Amino acid sequence: MQGDEPDVPNDAAEDTIAVVGMACRVPGAPDVATFWRNQLDGVDSVRRYTGAELRESGVDDALLADPYYVRAYGHLDELTCFDADRFGYTGEEASRIDPQQRLFLEVAVTALADAGHDPAARRATVGVFAGAAANRYFLFNVLGHLHREEWEDAIPGSTPDFMPARVAYKLGLSGPAVAVQTACSSSLVAVCEAAQSLLDFRCDVAIAGGAAVISTEQAGYRYRPGGSLSADGTCRAFDAAANGMVFGNGAGAVVLKRLADALDDGDHVDAVLRGWAVNNDGARRAGFTAPGREGQAAVVVEALAGGDIAAETIGLVETHGSGTVVGDALEVAALTRAFRTGSTGFCALGSAKTNIGNLDAAAGVVGLVKAVCAVREGLIPPLLHFTTPNPDIDLTGGPFHVNTELTKWPAGHAVRRAGVSSFGLGGTNAHVIVEQATGQGERPRRPLPRFRRRRHWIDPASPPEGAP
Repeated sequence: MQGDEPDVPNDAAEDTIAVVGMACRVPGAPDVATFWRNQLDGVDSVRRYTGAELRESGVDDALLADPYYVRAYGHLDELTCFDADRFGYTGEEASRIDPQQRLFLEVAVTALADAGHDPAARRATVGVFAGAAANRYFLFNVLGHLHREEWEDAIPGSTPDFMPARVAYKLGLSGPAVAVQTACSSSLVAVCEAAQSLLDFRCDVAIAGGAAVISTEQAGYRYRPGGSLSADGTCRAFDAAANGMVFGNGAGAVVLKRLADALDDGDHVDAVLRGWAVNNDGARRAGFTAPGREGQAAVVVEALAGGDIAAETIGLVETHGSGTVVGDALEVAALTRAFRTGSTGFCALGSAKTNIGNLDAAAGVVGLVKAVCAVREGLIPPLLHFTTPNPDIDLTGGPFHVNTELTKWPAGHAVRRAGVSSFGLGGTNAHVIVEQATGQGERPRRPLPRFRRRRHWIDPASPPEGAP
């Protein structure tokens, strides 16, 4: 395999992208620092609702009595609120905008501040690459409040296509503003597209990420036997007791620059991207919504080759790891094929989904944020809810292991590296290689913004008179 000199300092490597800023809002954490602390402490941030809370949200007693109704969800605080004044929106305008777009706008501003970048003060061309989940808020909250002649005006605020353009408009960014829609892999594919855009000199700085609001209310979900959702609201990735995933709301973004530019500008570099790849499973799978082992293995091989990286130098893979029995086993089999090494047990398997749920279009970038923190700090968080390996996953003779306690990065490599995987329903796969930064700047980061959020939310229960 390639990577004969795996530990060369990354400031000497070509085609290297620096991560200079990060931001996220996820279940249990309003920022990156809290998210990382929760990962280290093994905090399960999936919310378990009481019957009273669910009744207050409009869940009827018949559904609460259903034995298949699961009272759990990856809840996001202040979901109904937004700092409309900061971005020049009236309350009515804000209430009609997809909360995913509102979330991502605030996260993008925070990520730029973390990077120390002020778009108004610098002439760098800044691009935005991002994806969002389906807009359920429009269907369940907004649509019934619109007269027919208002539907056209509602499109920019309700369609994921416009989310990157909204950020570019509100922040005055003139680089590419590209919507990336590949289901659960959207935000990590957006990172790959942003990195390539930087290498092609289509922009000087890039914001990449995604947002997802799957449930607009405090509510659980109905479990369907044989389906992909967990029977008890717990994600047990790679475990014998795994029975599915649980969704969550959230958003995340990273700010990227060419490493040479970041070092010249004196930026703080959190980590670097050494390789990345995107592909699709094509027809080599059981069905359109089924994962494909060959495609997943190929995307990891391509990312390793693109960064000239040896698999033996990877200490952690932040996996897709959604807690489905078939999907988890297939993912480990694909990773084992991609690594093609006789060494055993040197790489840990991680999955933030066991802490916060599956964030759909935002899952990949949040996994990347976790991996960046891991290589920067030299710590590998525990994988939650793991006791006994899935019998279809062989962890005894392969390169991977599961750590159930917080551990220090394994010794033996001068530079820490991690892989990040994200696989979208429909077969679009992404993998990114993250590496510890060996060069640092001294330019101070800007203070993180404080948002004065107020409730801007349409109650779906009472459509206006005359609405269809």
